[in-house]
Amino acid sequence: MANKSYTLIVVPDRHAEAKRYHVERRWLLQGLGALLTVVVIAVALTVHYGRVVTEAKENPALRDENLKLKKELAVIREQLEHVSATIDRVDRFDQKLRAMTLLSDPQRNLALGPTQPTGSPESADNSFVRARADESPAVLTSKLDKLSAEATRQEQSLQELQAYFQSQKSLLASVPSIWPVRGWVTSDFGSRLDPYTSERVMHAGIDIAGNFGKEIIAPADGTVVFAGLEGGYGNVVVLDHGYGVKTRYGHLASIGVKPGERVKRGAMIAAMGNTGRSTGPHLHYEVRVNGIAQNPRKFILDD
Repeated sequence: MANKSYTLIVVPDRHAEAKRYHVERRWLLQGLGALLTVVVIAVALTVHYGRVVTEAKENPALRDENLKLKKELAVIREQLEHVSATIDRVDRFDQKLRAMTLLSDPQRNLALGPTQPTGSPESADNSFVRARADESPAVLTSKLDKLSAEATRQEQSLQELQAYFQSQKSLLASVPSIWPVRGWVTSDFGSRLDPYTSERVMHAGIDIAGNFGKEIIAPADGTVVFAGLEGGYGNVVVLDHGYGVKTRYGHLASIGVKPGERVKRGAMIAAMGNTGRSTGPHLHYEVRVNGIAQNPRKFILDD
């Protein structure tokens, strides 16, 4: 069986002599095996080539889709940052409004600062929702949910304030909530070095520098209780806004009101000057609640 062979007869032409070829069985099997191997390899290469061509066609589409998704994620991150910053601003505004509500509470001193809505954190911190470039859509979605919850809290808080101010219109009109003059704040409220003695002293207001003669306006409705000279403050005007709130304006060039006069928010009361102990034209502006000096910035809403 091992030496068994096959005879292959070839007849080139009907008149030609037939030719015989003897092929051993093992060579025939080896040839068929080799042919089968070549066919399998050819088929495999054809399939692989087909896949490569298909992927080559799909890759540009996938790249375009990936680029589109990246752009959409970048837009979402920008929107997240914008919403977060807006909520921060609303929260600061909310706190300033709540500072005003303490004016009508004799059991509290305004120095305690603004309160928060019942059940809310002492101070809002939206840093947890800041978007980073490497964050996944799932993380961004989670942060959007947190922002939504924070926005709901802010809406609740502002609704409470709206209801309060509707019942406290006279109080709102009496709160010094606007700048008495626009300019450069050269010295803030708090401890500072005295420009004359270089000693550290308490500065009971803020100094706002500007052009000589610039108009000073009333930051709230009130009554003039003093208008004249007062030591190192030079020309001074003091307004009584009710609810224990008084404002003081020093170093004035001229005074445009007189004691007993009622003024409305926005009315001109004096002109910026350099009288008294002053190193240049500016307004010394104070807010006092029940005689205690407060930082005027906590009342000003039009930052």
